[in-house]
Amino acid sequence: MRLALTAGRSKLAFLTVPFVSLPAHADAPLEYFLHSNGPAATPTMHLGWGLTAMCVAVVVIIAVLLAGALLRRRPAAAPRALGKEEGGLGWIYVGVGVSTLALLASLFYTLVTLQAVAQPSAPAGMTITVTAYDWWWKIDYGDAADPSHRFVTANEIHIPVGVPVKIGLRSADVIHAFWVPRLAGKTQAIPGQINTQWIQADAPGVYRGQCTQFCGAQHAHMAFDVVAQPQADFDAWRDAQVRQAKAPVDGQLRTGQKIFMDRCAGCHAIRGSDAAGVQAPDLTHVGSRKQLAAGTLPNTPEHLLDWVQHAQQIKPDSLMPSIALSAQDATALSAYLATLR
Repeated sequence: MRLALTAGRSKLAFLTVPFVSLPAHADAPLEYFLHSNGPAATPTMHLGWGLTAMCVAVVVIIAVLLAGALLRRRPAAAPRALGKEEGGLGWIYVGVGVSTLALLASLFYTLVTLQAVAQPSAPAGMTITVTAYDWWWKIDYGDAADPSHRFVTANEIHIPVGVPVKIGLRSADVIHAFWVPRLAGKTQAIPGQINTQWIQADAPGVYRGQCTQFCGAQHAHMAFDVVAQPQADFDAWRDAQVRQAKAPVDGQLRTGQKIFMDRCAGCHAIRGSDAAGVQAPDLTHVGSRKQLAAGTLPNTPEHLLDWVQHAQQIKPDSLMPSIALSAQDATALSAYLATLR
């Protein structure tokens, strides 16, 4: 059994700086410090700048005082002479007073920021559930009014621009942390409980997310994308995701589907087929996603087949096995997977 060494929940991303390995196209881990694209991230960014300015001021003041002490020339005195120190305690009082005021001010500003990002200014326009696994993200778009509109995807969250989105966070194994630097602070996903988070994007774009709680060997390769779209584009995407996969009509595609059912259906699901696995990403529309293996590879037919055949070389210790395929079977399976869009 693996033990989670840390617990709790943090809303302020700047308090923990993760050391992660991201693809070259991804936003840098500290991008949030310079930019924000949503009302849940802007107050945190401003607080980060404020605390950074305070830290820089402390370093500069100490450096100036140290330089002054080194350059100061005291009058000569006998080496064993004892005398009354003058003025030393005054500096101590000043230092303690200024430090106390600075810490109280930063505490007050932090509490104000926490309050500002706790809830959106308007009711959430939609709710999704995100479940963290070793090492990928399950995204569940539920619809209480119409269960037929419910669908599941993986490692890619689509949201409409300008709409607050409430996210319920779960974990299926160990403690993870959900963090989209340019949209919000981080919130931990803890086994056995549901934490909540909200995000909102002010502009269309693709915003990189990352797990920031060390969760095992492939922690650095547990990323996801948040795709913010105009409402019409989001509605079109959602309508496409609700649809089931089409049954293959070509002989090669049927062969590829049979290979999938024999080798992959125990873990993966494809709506519209008999594949109903729950331990791995739903692949009904895998071809529509930008990344594979939680941000490890760009989603191309070549990378998808490479992932199927060499998963343990690409992402060691993941639950996805490397599957040996003949050239003929690989071609048929690749052709079938290419229809899942």
